[in-house]
Amino acid sequence: MDKLKKFNLMEKIARELEDVRNSQQAVLEKIGKIEVDNIELGDKLIESKMPDIYQRTADNADSIREILESFQEKTEEYSEKNNIDKLREQDAINNVK
Repeated sequence: MDKLKKFNLMEKIARELEDVRNSQQAVLEKIGKIEVDNIELGDKLIESKMPDIYQRTADNADSIREILESFQEKTEEYSEKNNIDKLREQDAINNVK
């Protein structure tokens, strides 16, 4: 795989990780709303299960954030090391010809 293709794939993975992180955040917010609504309703199953689900989801969100931050740094370092901006310029020139 050439350097530009590898970098593009790295960027794609970083975007997908960001999407997963955003989705996890939305899930946490929804779980929180369910817990708040259940205060009035008082369903025992929701009351007993949701805190554990929330915690596991929060732990997963933390792991995803950690992976994302590390991967973004790795992607940026790869870009700088391999002069990706210059490679993109050259690729654009080659595609015009």
